[in-house]
Amino acid sequence: MTFIRRAQVMANFREVIVCFTVLYLFFFCPQLSQQILDLFHAYEQQNEDLEKKEHCRAALQRDIQTIFPSAQVFLAGSSLNGFGTRSSDADLCLVIEEGKVFSLCTSLSYIERPQLIRAKVPILKFRDRVSGVEFDLNFNNTVGIRNTFLLRTYAYVEKRVRPIILVIKKWASHHRINDASRGTLSSYTLVLMVLHYLQTLPEPVIPCLQMDYPECFNPKMDIHLVPSGPSNIPAFVSKNQSSLGDLLLGFLKYYATVFKWDKHVISVREAKTLPKTYCKEWRDKFICVEEPFDQTNTARAVHEKVKFETIRAEFTESYQVLQLRKDLNSILPLKYTRPKR
Repeated sequence: MTFIRRAQVMANFREVIVCFTVLYLFFFCPQLSQQILDLFHAYEQQNEDLEKKEHCRAALQRDIQTIFPSAQVFLAGSSLNGFGTRSSDADLCLVIEEGKVFSLCTSLSYIERPQLIRAKVPILKFRDRVSGVEFDLNFNNTVGIRNTFLLRTYAYVEKRVRPIILVIKKWASHHRINDASRGTLSSYTLVLMVLHYLQTLPEPVIPCLQMDYPECFNPKMDIHLVPSGPSNIPAFVSKNQSSLGDLLLGFLKYYATVFKWDKHVISVREAKTLPKTYCKEWRDKFICVEEPFDQTNTARAVHEKVKFETIRAEFTESYQVLQLRKDLNSILPLKYTRPKR
Protein backbone atom coordinates (compact mmCIF):
# COMPACT_ATOMS: atom_id res chain seq x y z
CA MET A 1 0.00 0.00 0.00
CA THR A 2 1.46 3.36 -1.03
CA PHE A 3 2.06 6.16 1.44
CA ILE A 4 -0.70 8.25 -0.18
CA ARG A 5 -3.11 5.33 0.00
CA ARG A 6 -2.21 4.72 3.68
CA ALA A 7 -2.70 8.42 4.39
CA GLN A 8 -6.11 8.33 2.74
CA VAL A 9 -7.08 5.29 4.79
CA MET A 10 -5.92 6.96 8.00
CA ALA A 11 -7.78 10.14 7.07
CA ASN A 12 -10.91 8.15 6.43
CA PHE A 13 -10.41 6.32 9.72
CA ARG A 14 -10.06 9.63 11.60
CA GLU A 15 -13.26 10.83 9.95
CA VAL A 16 -15.04 7.70 11.15
CA ILE A 17 -13.70 8.26 14.69
CA VAL A 18 -14.89 11.87 14.62
CA CYS A 19 -18.32 10.76 13.36
CA PHE A 20 -18.60 8.19 16.13
CA THR A 21 -17.55 10.78 18.71
CA VAL A 22 -20.19 13.22 17.49
CA LEU A 23 -22.79 10.47 17.49
CA TYR A 24 -21.80 9.48 21.00
CA LEU A 25 -22.12 13.03 22.28
CA PHE A 26 -25.43 13.45 20.48
CA PHE A 27 -27.11 10.17 21.35
CA PHE A 28 -25.64 9.23 24.70
CA CYS A 29 -26.28 11.99 27.20
CA PRO A 30 -25.73 10.60 30.71
CA GLN A 31 -25.90 14.00 32.43
CA LEU A 32 -29.11 14.95 30.63
CA SER A 33 -30.67 11.55 31.34
CA GLN A 34 -29.80 11.83 35.03
CA GLN A 35 -31.29 15.33 35.20
CA ILE A 36 -34.54 14.02 33.72
CA LEU A 37 -34.61 11.14 36.20
CA ASP A 38 -33.86 13.43 39.16
CA LEU A 39 -36.65 15.81 38.13
CA PHE A 40 -39.06 12.90 37.77
CA HIS A 41 -38.27 11.56 41.25
CA ALA A 42 -38.63 15.04 42.76
CA TYR A 43 -42.07 15.67 41.26
CA GLU A 44 -43.76 12.29 40.73
CA GLN A 45 -47.01 11.77 42.58
CA GLN A 46 -46.52 9.70 45.75
CA ASN A 47 -48.80 6.96 47.07
CA GLU A 48 -49.83 9.24 49.91
CA ASP A 49 -50.97 11.88 47.41
CA LEU A 50 -53.13 9.35 45.59
CA GLU A 51 -54.51 8.03 48.87
CA LYS A 52 -55.76 11.51 49.83
CA LYS A 53 -57.61 11.80 46.53
CA GLU A 54 -59.00 8.29 46.79
CA HIS A 55 -60.27 9.01 50.30
CA CYS A 56 -62.30 11.97 49.05
CA ARG A 57 -63.54 10.04 46.00
CA ALA A 58 -64.77 7.18 48.19
CA ALA A 59 -66.49 9.55 50.65
CA LEU A 60 -68.19 11.42 47.82
CA GLN A 61 -69.40 8.22 46.18
CA ARG A 62 -70.70 6.92 49.51
CA ASP A 63 -72.69 10.11 50.15
CA ILE A 64 -74.09 10.32 46.62
CA GLN A 65 -75.14 6.67 46.71
CA THR A 66 -77.36 7.33 49.73
CA ILE A 67 -79.68 9.11 47.26
CA PHE A 68 -78.63 7.60 43.91
CA PRO A 69 -77.58 3.98 44.63
CA SER A 70 -76.45 3.25 41.07
CA ALA A 71 -74.12 6.26 40.85
CA GLN A 72 -70.36 5.79 40.71
CA VAL A 73 -67.55 8.28 41.10
CA PHE A 74 -64.33 7.56 39.19
CA LEU A 75 -60.93 9.14 39.73
CA ALA A 76 -59.63 10.13 36.29
CA GLY A 77 -56.96 12.20 34.54
CA SER A 78 -53.34 12.59 35.60
CA SER A 79 -53.93 11.57 39.23
CA LEU A 80 -54.61 8.02 38.08
CA ASN A 81 -53.12 7.69 34.60
CA GLY A 82 -49.52 7.64 35.87
CA PHE A 83 -48.51 11.11 34.69
CA GLY A 84 -49.51 13.15 37.75
CA THR A 85 -47.23 15.16 40.01
CA ARG A 86 -47.37 15.97 43.70
CA SER A 87 -49.20 19.21 42.91
CA SER A 88 -51.70 17.79 40.40
CA ASP A 89 -55.36 18.58 40.92
CA ALA A 90 -57.73 15.59 40.83
CA ASP A 91 -60.32 14.91 38.15
CA LEU A 92 -63.47 13.04 39.08
CA CYS A 93 -66.20 11.70 36.83
CA LEU A 94 -69.66 11.03 38.21
CA VAL A 95 -71.48 8.37 36.19
CA ILE A 96 -75.19 8.60 36.91
CA GLU A 97 -78.42 8.02 35.05
CA GLU A 98 -80.84 10.11 37.00
CA GLY A 99 -81.21 13.32 38.95
CA LYS A 100 -79.03 16.34 39.69
CA VAL A 101 -76.59 16.07 42.55
CA PHE A 102 -74.76 19.40 42.53
CA SER A 103 -76.90 20.62 45.41
CA LEU A 104 -76.05 17.47 47.39
CA CYS A 105 -72.32 17.88 46.76
CA THR A 106 -72.30 21.50 47.88
CA SER A 107 -74.00 20.59 51.15
CA LEU A 108 -71.35 18.09 52.25
CA SER A 109 -69.16 19.19 55.17
CA TYR A 110 -65.84 18.21 53.56
CA ILE A 111 -66.47 20.18 50.37
CA GLU A 112 -65.48 23.83 50.36
CA ARG A 113 -65.34 26.60 47.75
CA PRO A 114 -67.70 24.81 45.31
CA GLN A 115 -68.01 26.49 41.90
CA LEU A 116 -70.13 25.26 39.01
CA ILE A 117 -68.55 25.77 35.59
CA ARG A 118 -71.24 25.58 32.91
CA ALA A 119 -69.75 24.12 29.76
CA LYS A 120 -70.42 21.37 27.23
CA VAL A 121 -69.52 19.02 30.06
CA PRO A 122 -70.49 20.84 33.31
CA ILE A 123 -67.81 20.77 35.99
CA LEU A 124 -68.09 21.30 39.73
CA LYS A 125 -64.78 22.61 41.08
CA PHE A 126 -64.23 22.22 44.80
CA ARG A 127 -61.59 21.78 47.49
CA ASP A 128 -61.50 18.84 49.87
CA ARG A 129 -61.42 20.40 53.35
CA VAL A 130 -59.64 17.35 54.82
CA SER A 131 -56.74 16.88 52.38
CA GLY A 132 -56.61 20.32 50.76
CA VAL A 133 -56.69 18.74 47.29
CA GLU A 134 -58.47 20.62 44.49
CA PHE A 135 -61.01 18.56 42.53
CA ASP A 136 -62.88 18.89 39.23
CA LEU A 137 -66.05 16.79 39.16
CA ASN A 138 -67.73 16.23 35.79
CA PHE A 139 -70.84 14.31 34.77
CA ASN A 140 -70.85 11.23 32.54
CA ASN A 141 -67.60 12.00 30.70
CA THR A 142 -67.03 8.30 30.13
CA VAL A 143 -64.44 8.92 27.41
CA GLY A 144 -62.30 10.52 30.12
CA ILE A 145 -62.48 7.30 32.16
CA ARG A 146 -61.55 5.16 29.17
CA ASN A 147 -58.55 7.28 28.21
CA THR A 148 -57.39 7.44 31.84
CA PHE A 149 -56.90 3.66 31.91
CA LEU A 150 -55.40 3.60 28.41
CA LEU A 151 -52.82 6.21 29.43
CA ARG A 152 -52.23 4.46 32.75
CA THR A 153 -51.33 1.28 30.86
CA TYR A 154 -48.92 3.21 28.62
CA ALA A 155 -47.40 4.83 31.72
CA TYR A 156 -46.41 1.49 33.24
CA VAL A 157 -45.81 -0.64 30.14
CA GLU A 158 -42.25 0.74 29.77
CA LYS A 159 -40.16 2.38 32.50
CA ARG A 160 -39.00 5.38 30.44
CA VAL A 161 -42.50 6.65 29.64
CA ARG A 162 -43.35 8.39 32.92
CA PRO A 163 -40.05 10.30 33.38
CA ILE A 164 -39.94 11.58 29.80
CA ILE A 165 -43.56 12.74 29.89
CA LEU A 166 -43.17 14.49 33.23
CA VAL A 167 -40.17 16.49 32.07
CA ILE A 168 -41.89 17.43 28.79
CA LYS A 169 -44.95 18.67 30.68
CA LYS A 170 -42.67 20.73 32.94
CA TRP A 171 -40.83 22.07 29.89
CA ALA A 172 -44.09 23.04 28.18
CA SER A 173 -45.40 24.76 31.32
CA HIS A 174 -42.16 26.69 31.74
CA HIS A 175 -42.42 27.94 28.15
CA ARG A 176 -46.13 28.75 28.56
CA ILE A 177 -47.43 26.39 25.90
CA ASN A 178 -49.27 24.03 28.27
CA ASP A 179 -52.59 25.77 28.95
CA ALA A 180 -55.64 24.98 26.80
CA SER A 181 -57.60 27.80 28.47
CA ARG A 182 -55.08 30.22 26.91
CA GLY A 183 -55.09 28.66 23.47
CA THR A 184 -52.09 26.35 23.80
CA LEU A 185 -51.66 22.62 24.47
CA SER A 186 -53.50 20.71 27.19
CA SER A 187 -51.49 18.23 29.24
CA TYR A 188 -53.57 15.43 27.71
CA THR A 189 -52.60 16.53 24.20
CA LEU A 190 -48.93 16.71 25.19
CA VAL A 191 -49.05 13.19 26.57
CA LEU A 192 -50.57 11.90 23.33
CA MET A 193 -47.86 13.71 21.35
CA VAL A 194 -45.13 12.00 23.39
CA LEU A 195 -46.77 8.57 23.12
CA HIS A 196 -47.09 9.01 19.35
CA TYR A 197 -43.39 9.83 19.08
CA LEU A 198 -42.40 6.81 21.19
CA GLN A 199 -44.65 4.54 19.10
CA THR A 200 -43.33 5.67 15.72
CA LEU A 201 -39.58 5.40 16.20
CA PRO A 202 -37.83 2.90 13.87
CA GLU A 203 -37.58 0.69 16.96
CA PRO A 204 -40.66 1.65 19.02
CA VAL A 205 -40.27 2.27 22.73
CA ILE A 206 -43.92 1.39 23.36
CA PRO A 207 -46.52 -0.71 21.49
CA CYS A 208 -49.90 0.29 20.10
CA LEU A 209 -52.12 -0.97 22.90
CA GLN A 210 -55.44 -0.50 21.14
CA MET A 211 -54.26 -2.55 18.15
CA ASP A 212 -52.45 -5.22 20.18
CA TYR A 213 -55.12 -5.60 22.88
CA PRO A 214 -58.42 -4.50 21.31
CA GLU A 215 -60.48 -6.51 23.80
CA CYS A 216 -58.96 -4.55 26.71
CA PHE A 217 -59.76 -1.14 25.24
CA ASN A 218 -63.05 -1.77 23.49
CA PRO A 219 -64.81 1.63 23.31
CA LYS A 220 -68.13 -0.16 23.88
CA MET A 221 -66.99 -1.96 27.03
CA ASP A 222 -69.28 -1.38 30.02
CA ILE A 223 -67.80 1.60 31.85
CA HIS A 224 -67.74 -0.27 35.16
CA LEU A 225 -65.44 -2.91 33.63
CA VAL A 226 -62.95 -0.38 32.20
CA PRO A 227 -60.65 -0.19 35.28
CA SER A 228 -59.99 -3.93 35.19
CA GLY A 229 -59.78 -4.22 31.37
CA PRO A 230 -55.98 -3.84 30.95
CA SER A 231 -55.00 -5.50 34.23
CA ASN A 232 -53.17 -8.45 32.60
CA ILE A 233 -51.23 -6.62 29.90
CA PRO A 234 -47.52 -7.49 30.29
CA ALA A 235 -44.62 -5.05 30.26
CA PHE A 236 -43.34 -4.23 26.79
CA VAL A 237 -39.79 -5.35 25.96
CA SER A 238 -38.41 -2.78 23.55
CA LYS A 239 -35.36 -3.27 21.36
CA ASN A 240 -34.87 0.50 21.55
CA GLN A 241 -32.38 1.20 24.34
CA SER A 242 -32.22 4.98 23.91
CA SER A 243 -31.50 6.93 27.07
CA LEU A 244 -33.93 9.49 28.48
CA GLY A 245 -31.65 12.21 27.11
CA ASP A 246 -31.80 10.66 23.64
CA LEU A 247 -35.58 10.49 23.78
CA LEU A 248 -36.02 14.09 24.92
CA LEU A 249 -33.77 15.34 22.13
CA GLY A 250 -35.54 13.10 19.65
CA PHE A 251 -38.98 14.29 20.74
CA LEU A 252 -38.05 17.95 20.28
CA LYS A 253 -36.37 17.21 16.95
CA TYR A 254 -39.40 15.27 15.68
CA TYR A 255 -41.82 18.15 16.22
CA ALA A 256 -39.28 20.79 15.23
CA THR A 257 -38.07 19.29 11.94
CA VAL A 258 -39.90 16.09 10.96
CA PHE A 259 -43.62 16.25 11.75
CA LYS A 260 -45.75 18.02 9.13
CA TRP A 261 -48.21 20.09 11.14
CA ASP A 262 -50.21 21.11 8.08
CA LYS A 263 -50.54 17.59 6.64
CA HIS A 264 -50.69 15.12 9.50
CA VAL A 265 -53.02 14.00 12.29
CA ILE A 266 -51.40 12.33 15.30
CA SER A 267 -53.00 8.96 16.07
CA VAL A 268 -51.97 6.97 19.13
CA ARG A 269 -54.88 4.64 18.34
CA GLU A 270 -53.11 3.48 15.16
CA ALA A 271 -49.52 4.37 16.12
CA LYS A 272 -48.99 6.50 13.02
CA THR A 273 -49.83 9.79 11.39
CA LEU A 274 -53.08 10.01 9.46
CA PRO A 275 -53.61 12.36 6.51
CA LYS A 276 -55.25 15.62 7.45
CA THR A 277 -58.53 15.62 5.55
CA TYR A 278 -61.08 18.37 5.02
CA CYS A 279 -63.62 16.94 7.43
CA LYS A 280 -64.94 19.32 10.08
CA GLU A 281 -62.76 17.85 12.85
CA TRP A 282 -59.46 18.67 11.11
CA ARG A 283 -60.28 21.42 8.63
CA ASP A 284 -58.59 24.75 9.39
CA LYS A 285 -57.04 23.36 12.59
CA PHE A 286 -53.42 24.21 13.31
CA ILE A 287 -52.69 21.10 15.39
CA CYS A 288 -54.52 17.79 14.98
CA VAL A 289 -54.27 15.16 17.72
CA GLU A 290 -56.81 12.35 17.65
CA GLU A 291 -58.58 11.37 20.88
CA PRO A 292 -58.02 7.59 21.01
CA PHE A 293 -61.66 6.68 21.67
CA ASP A 294 -64.04 9.25 20.19
CA GLN A 295 -61.53 10.44 17.54
CA THR A 296 -62.15 14.15 18.14
CA ASN A 297 -59.33 16.72 18.07
CA THR A 298 -57.81 17.13 21.54
CA ALA A 299 -55.79 20.14 20.31
CA ARG A 300 -58.78 22.20 19.14
CA ALA A 301 -57.96 24.86 21.77
CA VAL A 302 -55.05 25.97 19.55
CA HIS A 303 -57.21 28.09 17.24
CA GLU A 304 -55.03 31.19 16.77
CA LYS A 305 -52.12 31.20 14.34
CA VAL A 306 -49.96 33.28 16.66
CA LYS A 307 -50.33 30.68 19.43
CA PHE A 308 -49.53 27.86 17.02
CA GLU A 309 -46.42 29.66 15.78
CA THR A 310 -45.34 30.19 19.39
CA ILE A 311 -45.70 26.48 20.11
CA ARG A 312 -43.76 25.48 17.01
CA ALA A 313 -41.04 28.04 17.74
CA GLU A 314 -40.56 26.65 21.26
CA PHE A 315 -39.97 23.17 19.86
CA THR A 316 -37.45 24.48 17.35
CA GLU A 317 -35.55 26.73 19.74
CA SER A 318 -35.44 24.18 22.57
CA TYR A 319 -34.21 21.47 20.22
CA GLN A 320 -31.40 23.68 18.90
CA VAL A 321 -30.33 24.74 22.39
CA LEU A 322 -30.49 21.29 23.96
CA GLN A 323 -28.69 19.69 21.01
CA LEU A 324 -25.82 22.12 21.55
CA ARG A 325 -25.59 22.12 25.35
CA LYS A 326 -26.87 18.70 26.46
CA ASP A 327 -28.01 20.28 29.74
CA LEU A 328 -31.64 20.27 30.87
CA ASN A 329 -31.05 23.62 32.61
CA SER A 330 -30.64 25.20 29.18
CA ILE A 331 -34.35 24.71 28.39
CA LEU A 332 -35.82 24.14 31.86
CA PRO A 333 -33.97 25.97 34.68
CA LEU A 334 -34.02 23.37 37.44
CA LYS A 335 -32.85 25.77 40.13
CA TYR A 336 -36.18 27.59 39.86
CA THR A 337 -38.34 24.47 40.13
CA ARG A 338 -39.55 23.40 43.56
CA PRO A 339 -41.98 20.49 43.96
CA LYS A 340 -44.97 21.28 46.17
CA ARG A 341 -45.23 19.01 49.18
